[in-house]
Amino acid sequence: MTTTSIATGAGPNTGVVLDATRKRNILIAMCLALMAVIASVSILNVAQQNLAIDFNASQGTVLWIVNIYTLALAALLMPIGAIGDRWGRKPVLLVGLGLFGVSSVLAAFAQSSGMLLLARGLGGAAAAMIMPVTLSVITSSFPAEERGQAIGIWAGVAGGGGMLGMFVAALMVDVATWRWAFVLPVALVAVAFAFAMRAVPNSREHSTHSFDIGGSIFSLFAIGGLVLGIHEGPERGWGDSITVAGLVVGIVAALAFVVWELRSDAPLLDVRTFKNRGLAAGALSIMIMFAVMFGIFIVLFPYFQAILGWSALRSAAAILPLMAVMMPTSTIAAPRLVKKIGSRKTILAGLFFAGFGLALLALRASVEGGYMSILPGLLVMGLGMGLTMTPSTQAITESLPAEKQGVASALNDTTREIGGAWGVALLGSIVSSGYRASITPALKGVPRELAGPASEGIGTALGVVHAAGSSLDPQVGKRIVDAAQHAFVDGWVNSMWVGVAIVSVAFLYVLFRGPRRQDDVIDAARVVDLDLEAEQLEPVPA
Repeated sequence: MTTTSIATGAGPNTGVVLDATRKRNILIAMCLALMAVIASVSILNVAQQNLAIDFNASQGTVLWIVNIYTLALAALLMPIGAIGDRWGRKPVLLVGLGLFGVSSVLAAFAQSSGMLLLARGLGGAAAAMIMPVTLSVITSSFPAEERGQAIGIWAGVAGGGGMLGMFVAALMVDVATWRWAFVLPVALVAVAFAFAMRAVPNSREHSTHSFDIGGSIFSLFAIGGLVLGIHEGPERGWGDSITVAGLVVGIVAALAFVVWELRSDAPLLDVRTFKNRGLAAGALSIMIMFAVMFGIFIVLFPYFQAILGWSALRSAAAILPLMAVMMPTSTIAAPRLVKKIGSRKTILAGLFFAGFGLALLALRASVEGGYMSILPGLLVMGLGMGLTMTPSTQAITESLPAEKQGVASALNDTTREIGGAWGVALLGSIVSSGYRASITPALKGVPRELAGPASEGIGTALGVVHAAGSSLDPQVGKRIVDAAQHAFVDGWVNSMWVGVAIVSVAFLYVLFRGPRRQDDVIDAARVVDLDLEAEQLEPVPA
């Protein structure tokens, strides 16, 4: 038997109504903590060249420094989310915030690539303690009628935090050093810690069943292996031993996880819940949306810098219009639409606009058109993301019972991480293959020692021309640059059409298998029932 205990005065689950000030402070604490975690995912993406120079590190080492954070975060989300449910969400959150702050300081003062790698790994583990708790605290602290709005704000921060991290990191790289980029997460977790200590209630599950250690281990290896393989595939090659090992371990562990959970009396995640139309549709929509979003970001920076010639800071600022549309749509428009027309129609509208935005990018993107050729597509994409993320997140959290909100939050976060890694791998590979297919015929007649490196990527193409300097015929150099820029856009267009196809699949799934309008009413009634049932539970110390 499983019950949930909430601290006295901790919210709707206790029968004690929180005042508006405390609920606002809870939301501020959770959003600041989440923003620190999300911003740190992308904080070193714009500093890869600087890291290579400062530490005399290879490209492989730099990529590990960037990716180890995401790998640790994704692998530990499910088991730590469950630990928070069992041992208390507030203690896990506070420990995670403390470790996260320490890891960020260590990263800022790292004197070697090994020390930075260790700090980033610790930061990813600490992030796994923070991220699922932020959402589970919100769902357990806000009453049913306010929960959608609170989740919408959380979803907006989750979507926009990465862009904020890239912007701040780019600013620091341009005006100071990459080390100063870690000031942002340190400041965010410090303020979040102060707010959490005063405002956040404690809640935890009390169960007569033992903790699902087997499920936790299998989920760790399943998610960690899959994310590792997907991350390394585009860089090392899909036949590389590390890539293959990661994918094989991930797939085998995932199958073992399903078998184990089906036989467990108290599963970490009851996989049968995926029969729930809302949960399945929400998870798929979140995964697809983050796959597309991260896939776009991996392409946008080379476009801004290698084709438009912009600085890192200007490139990061160019993404802000997308965030300016997405965040208010997620926090204000989406919750209102869910109440008016239901989650299914809201998700469908979001997926439609996301696909339409990708189509605009594919139809309009060009070398000659510059930023204005892609801005309309980015704005429409922002609208689609904002409309999709809030109802999808809410569908996941409301599909699992109150005592499993840490697991529900971890499941939501895991779909985001896997979707992002998968999107970067898939769309990045399509851009690369499209680039090579387009540039090869355009370089006929160019000396082999120049054409070979130029065909590897737009960065190497521009590097070849720059390295040759005055010894290179200006016409040949112009031809290489022009061919590389147009080949890159050709590859990008191919990837955007693939993105349209992927979003279309999600749209059709939600259309035919998404939550029905009556399911929204049933889910809302079930949440209220859970709140009323929890009123009878004994409080635990805060």
